[in-house]
Amino acid sequence: MIHITLPDGSKREFPGPVTVAEVAASIGTGLAKAALAGKVDGKVVDTSYQMTVDSALSIITAKDSDGLEVIRHSTAHLLAYAVKELFPDAQVTIGPVIEHGFFYDFSYKRPFTPEDLVAIEKKMIELANKDEPVVRRVLPRDEAVDYFKSLGEQYKAEIIASIPANEDVSLYREGKFEDLCRGPHVPSTGKLKHFKLMKVAGAYWRGDHRNEMLQRIYGTAWATKDELQQHLTMLEEAEKRDHRKLGRELDLFHIDEHSPGTVFWHPKGWTLWQGVEQYMRKVYQDNGYLEVKGPQIIDKSLWEKTGHWDKYRENMFTTESEKRDYALKPMNCPGHILIYKQGIKSYRDLPLRFGEFGQCHRNEPSGGLHGIMRVRAFTQDDGHIFCTEDQIQEEVKAFTTLLQKVYKDFGFTNIIYKLSTRPEKRIGTEESWDRAENALAEGLRASGCDFEYLPGEGAFYGPKIEYTLKDALGRPWQCGTIQVDPNLPERLDAEFVGEDGSRHRPVMLHRAIVGSLERFIGILIEESAGALPVWLAPVQIAVLNITDAQADYARSVTKTLQSLGLRVNLDLRNEKINYKIRDHSMQKLPYLVVIGDKEMAAGAVAVRARGGQDLGAMPLESFIERITADIANKSS
Repeated sequence: MIHITLPDGSKREFPGPVTVAEVAASIGTGLAKAALAGKVDGKVVDTSYQMTVDSALSIITAKDSDGLEVIRHSTAHLLAYAVKELFPDAQVTIGPVIEHGFFYDFSYKRPFTPEDLVAIEKKMIELANKDEPVVRRVLPRDEAVDYFKSLGEQYKAEIIASIPANEDVSLYREGKFEDLCRGPHVPSTGKLKHFKLMKVAGAYWRGDHRNEMLQRIYGTAWATKDELQQHLTMLEEAEKRDHRKLGRELDLFHIDEHSPGTVFWHPKGWTLWQGVEQYMRKVYQDNGYLEVKGPQIIDKSLWEKTGHWDKYRENMFTTESEKRDYALKPMNCPGHILIYKQGIKSYRDLPLRFGEFGQCHRNEPSGGLHGIMRVRAFTQDDGHIFCTEDQIQEEVKAFTTLLQKVYKDFGFTNIIYKLSTRPEKRIGTEESWDRAENALAEGLRASGCDFEYLPGEGAFYGPKIEYTLKDALGRPWQCGTIQVDPNLPERLDAEFVGEDGSRHRPVMLHRAIVGSLERFIGILIEESAGALPVWLAPVQIAVLNITDAQADYARSVTKTLQSLGLRVNLDLRNEKINYKIRDHSMQKLPYLVVIGDKEMAAGAVAVRARGGQDLGAMPLESFIERITADIANKSS
């Protein structure tokens, strides 16, 4: 007899081997119809999977996260099936699941067009409606290689040939199409109902720029029609908020082909930048950080000592002078250790906190560049804390509390906390890892944070905490981090004199709150849809006269506001007032101050808040009180 234990602890007994589908059917026809896969002893499998020994089983449906993964994986295969039906000469390569959907890479003689995407999606719907069974079979590796070569699928054959010779491979067939895959998959194509193809992009075979450029078709798939529609609506809203689009419309910055992956900041954009940087500089000053500045170019020998030259060389920009090799720094930490090493440090000096707005350069692939979110030259609010092991927990607690305040000031209150623990390949003793991981965890708990563990995701030298904020559209952005590092102080021979009079190694905590300022500003632009809060807005007020008769009073009002440090644009153009109001409203300014004869006579101003809200006429002093309060409260 085979005993199957269900999630609620109940057991079902079968006279012999039984499939996931058969167990689901024994529970009820509704569950049998909804079943997409099963989880047997913790492993996700097809509904056709046969259990031959006593097992623990969960039936996976579209309501489960594992079920959504199976739907997306299966929809990628459906996409490839449709492409082969419409373009028989296309060769299929790989088609994994990604966040919110999937993609599949194809080799084809011409670029796919938007019209092709429409046709492919239509064919996918047609094939799904056929409700064809998805059937798994297993072949020896070499037999599978020959099989795909016989189909003309050279890429698939190459993939399989890279698998060890003694291994079998699994294939999944639906209708006329068969693909290499570990699975699992839905039992039939009729389970795939809510999907949409999104775009085509280029992708090098195996991610190597020396190989052929393939065509990558992206799609999204969901369990329900409502979820699909919600996602598409979110994408539409995200497109409206795209920082690249708003950067042009609001005249903040541009990216130029003469310097790919770097940002040309315009006056208003640089004002925004300075707002963020000066705020963070005050954070440094108020929380015990000593601001430092390291050089941009450092001798290759330092990067060899730190290990970056061996592991990171391809991402580093290099130069040469007087027969010496140099690299533009891709990170700031080695420079901070060199500063730390100047002069003897005592245990009384610790914790020692250095902060730098350090510009870094990384040779990111051109295909991965994205506006100011992913660039080759960026500035970090980079900090390094030199401390003892006993001080880690308190530093993590203080840093987490500080990060929460900073994010709140920028308008973010939804933060996700993740603790990455020791990987399989690591240095250091188990005891040192225990102490470091416990210190990070206790620091989070002391800050009142719920967090999740990411087992094995730490660096080879130490664990770390990742702080991920969520924006108005629910999109996650991993910005902040604090990471334990005994490795670099060891490599670069950093020391302090302990209470016992002997030399000790400090622990180095890498920490950042906003991370890359370029990226964070891009997040702020998209979060606010360009309507930045008053304290950050590059232009906070536009002063508009109705006729030339109020020009002098408008100048006086502007001068008064500017004398208070407010950022004001005076518009005396000979244009109709409605035109000027509309023009400045398009720039998403927080306040418009309109001045006519009545306002001039009363020494007042007529105020319009962003969004068309008419606040009416008020004394200038009252308006100053209002906007000053907005800035002090970091309100919108």
